[in-house]
Amino acid sequence: MTRTQAATQAGEAATAWRRIADEIEAAIGRGDYEEGATLPSSLALAERYGVHRHTVRQAFRHLAERGLVSVSRGRGTQVTTPRFPYRIGRRVSMRANFGKLGVVGSSETLSTAQIVGDGETCEALGLQEGAALWRVEGLSRGDGTPMGTGIHWLSVARFPGFDTAFRAAGASMTAAFKAYGIDDYVRLSTRLTARLASEREADLLRIEPGAAVMVSLAIDALPDLTPIHLVSSVFAGERMEMVVEPFAE
Repeated sequence: MTRTQAATQAGEAATAWRRIADEIEAAIGRGDYEEGATLPSSLALAERYGVHRHTVRQAFRHLAERGLVSVSRGRGTQVTTPRFPYRIGRRVSMRANFGKLGVVGSSETLSTAQIVGDGETCEALGLQEGAALWRVEGLSRGDGTPMGTGIHWLSVARFPGFDTAFRAAGASMTAAFKAYGIDDYVRLSTRLTARLASEREADLLRIEPGAAVMVSLAIDALPDLTPIHLVSSVFAGERMEMVVEPFAE
């Protein structure tokens, strides 16, 4: 193949994916596909348009970047539904956030272990470096759809048997704390960043590897501001939006 032929093919492929993307966008605009509807597969569209599957996938990526569709493992490409607002105030609870929206929140414990805390984690919790910590991993869903996965760190000395308590509480941190006589706690700080999902995160959240995720590193404390809980959470960027309300309860 000559250089001119290669350039011609590349130009045709670029035109093809854009044409497919434009036609799908127009169909969404007309209401041919409702919110949450699953689009035809890349294979089906490739056959319809007489192109390679990669060309269709490029069209899907373009539509995803525009916020019109989301691409999920096992669920295909779906027309984007409104993002869930995740409110961050003095008190933060995913289930409470979802409950206010009429969404059923649920959580699952993925793993629990005792570890030797590193200096940074122990400092955040007000503990001596090397203190024994719980490392608890969980997955949260809204109406059955994975929304976020997180790793929690807590003092073993302060929360003996926390692995059992967390599972018994249905992976609800608020309910687990009540087993230790803690009926109220506040958000001390939240740091938000963004990056691309790892393969494991993508698998857990049912999103494409490399999709955008929001990362939250947060510290919860007793009302007297004694830190008790550090959590690093990863949220599916296409499904969540963070609403910071510093004075909200």
